[in-house]
Amino acid sequence: MQGPRTRDTERLFNSIASTYDSLNHWLSLGVDKSWRRRSLRWIVDPSAPQQILDIACGTGDYSIAIARRAHPGTVVTGVDLTEAMLQVMRSKVEKAGLVGRIVAEQGNAEDMRFADNSFDRATIAFGIRNFEHREQALREILRVLKPGGRLVILELSVPANPLLRWCYNLYFTRMLPAIGGMVSGDKAAYRYLPASVLSFPNKREWMETMRRCGFHNVSHRAYTLGICRLYIGEKL
Repeated sequence: MQGPRTRDTERLFNSIASTYDSLNHWLSLGVDKSWRRRSLRWIVDPSAPQQILDIACGTGDYSIAIARRAHPGTVVTGVDLTEAMLQVMRSKVEKAGLVGRIVAEQGNAEDMRFADNSFDRATIAFGIRNFEHREQALREILRVLKPGGRLVILELSVPANPLLRWCYNLYFTRMLPAIGGMVSGDKAAYRYLPASVLSFPNKREWMETMRRCGFHNVSHRAYTLGICRLYIGEKL
């Protein structure tokens, strides 16, 4: 059963689905694409078919990038709370000629329908901060991963450098809500997005949370001076 935060998140992303991709790429100056591209080495094995779970898949950019890099026998299953996002994703998948290699379905990462030990890899790109019960989601992801499977998380973060952090906070808390709200028509959504990044645990706290939820060999990499962070955890 969805809690109030989960329902609010679903409503929020339904409201901005039509402008989400273009606006996010523009607001990040396209750097978000390079972060996703760099993370693929930890997800994709081009030499063998895989079952890959893309959680909080949104409009499908990451699922498509994964499928294009993966072995032709790989199936990417995208799961998202928001049906409006998934409608955009299904259209993209069809245009990309990847129907059958990518499956998109509505669902909640905190309570998934998949059997134990179903996936070789699971990934979440810029979505984990929106989860209502993050530890519950991590344990559920661990359940559906196969032994030896890997979870790869990309998430926005606050830079450690004081000057960069000041500039980042100015952009993130003042400029982004104004521009995002003007283009999308939903200022509240683009006030929520920076607030959710600023309140997310720091790297040490989050790595400890992953370990506490059962992941092993937890590691971290910083991209673009710490604006984006990549977290990796494995199931033994």
